[in-house]
Amino acid sequence: MSDSNDKGKGKGKAPQRPEEGEEANASNKGGSGTKKLPPKMIESLMEMNPALKSELANMDKDKAAQMLANMDISQLLTGLSLDGKNQKDMASYKFWQTQPVPRFDDQASKKAVTQGPIKRINPDEVSKTPDTLVEGFEWCTLDLTNPEELKELYELLNNHYVEDDNAMFRFSYSQSFLHWALMSPGWKKDWHVGVRATKSRKLVASICGVPTEVRVRDKKIKVTEINFLCIHKKLRSKRLTPILIKEITRRCYLNGIYQAIYTGGVILPTPISSCRYYHRSLDWLKLYEVGFSPLPHGSTKARQITKNHLPDHTATPGLRPMEAKDIDAVYDLLERYMQRFQLNQAFTREEIDHWLVYKEAEGKDQVVWSYVVEDPQTHKITDFFSFYNLESTVINNPKHDTVRAAYLYYYATETAFTDNSKALKERLLSLMNDALICAKKAKFDVFNALTMADNPLFLEQLKFGAGDGQLHFYLYNYRAAPVPGGINDKNQPDEKKMGGVGIVML
Repeated sequence: MSDSNDKGKGKGKAPQRPEEGEEANASNKGGSGTKKLPPKMIESLMEMNPALKSELANMDKDKAAQMLANMDISQLLTGLSLDGKNQKDMASYKFWQTQPVPRFDDQASKKAVTQGPIKRINPDEVSKTPDTLVEGFEWCTLDLTNPEELKELYELLNNHYVEDDNAMFRFSYSQSFLHWALMSPGWKKDWHVGVRATKSRKLVASICGVPTEVRVRDKKIKVTEINFLCIHKKLRSKRLTPILIKEITRRCYLNGIYQAIYTGGVILPTPISSCRYYHRSLDWLKLYEVGFSPLPHGSTKARQITKNHLPDHTATPGLRPMEAKDIDAVYDLLERYMQRFQLNQAFTREEIDHWLVYKEAEGKDQVVWSYVVEDPQTHKITDFFSFYNLESTVINNPKHDTVRAAYLYYYATETAFTDNSKALKERLLSLMNDALICAKKAKFDVFNALTMADNPLFLEQLKFGAGDGQLHFYLYNYRAAPVPGGINDKNQPDEKKMGGVGIVML
């Protein structure tokens, strides 16, 4: 139900550095806008996409040629790079070919996609026991209410989870973050799966899920949101990934949940959408010193610092931190706003409380920052935005050991319902500039966002730089036509490609 990469890029969202010269502008390196590729380039793309190559090899030659002719070029280019960093090994693809996930040729054919489950699950046929692990290892269920077990998961992830391709940065999930991410309303202990070494009792692998509901083109489905698939670096030759995925699948099936949503930085069969990461420097000099941000050719450090300068104060009247009293208003606004997108999360009031309201507690770090705009006269909540904290460890840097990254979370504005696209763009530019200022005041170094939701309306104007990271969205055991990810065939933000992805995956 989730994706991993044996090189440590499991979730595909390691801190991706902006491409050189792209601090303020979108890249034009992301692909070709042409619809025909020369044979040699197609051959190269096939080598970088072994799953697609495998499917083509098993097809009639004429059918394979027709499939390539029908396939949108962006489907071949999105998420691929000429250095092959997003390749998957064939063993992984052989596993996915046994799973109820859409095939590449489902999207390449011009037939209308019938939306719905791929496989009907008979609960009576689901095994009551897990598959046997290799000798020396055993299954466990993590008790994250136990501080010691929460710490074990924290240490596993901080030492062995997602790194960037150059091994310069690694996600540093705090224990407070894990508590927030994995103990949302309705959470199930049984979905916090671990593997221990039998002799040492050391936690060496994990995969976790939380229950949620998503809308796919107005059809609401119960799913498990899969996250934190992590395997100790020394054990990645053991082929534990498929076994972990099968085990979390089995446990979800036993609880009557037959679909899942997950993300990855690599192409698997088959994304429902793909978005690109963008980054806005808040402390450019620090980002330069740790190797995250380049010094563009012909520029200077002073010029980059000046270019990324932000005002000291926010500009939106009535802007203030969100409080518990705002839950109902934000719930109503966000639910209406989210339904403008083809793939979105269907929140409950309890989830709004959990995901968006910061509750100060001893020993707990702040994970989420949420702000509302209260009309000074009517006292109605007209807008809100939020971001969350996910630090990264800086590996082998003499001056800095962490980068504090704010990730744009959910936001909404009543302006979206005025049917005035220009007004919506202006409002979001103002709100998101204030979000950047709030993040800067909270001592964040960088502000990250995807091309999802309405983000293409403000990314370039607010000086977000294009990253080299892509995030692909997947549904397990559910077939649906692709939804836009906010990018065009050139891998650039495109306002005409909005309206697709509205769900934020941690």
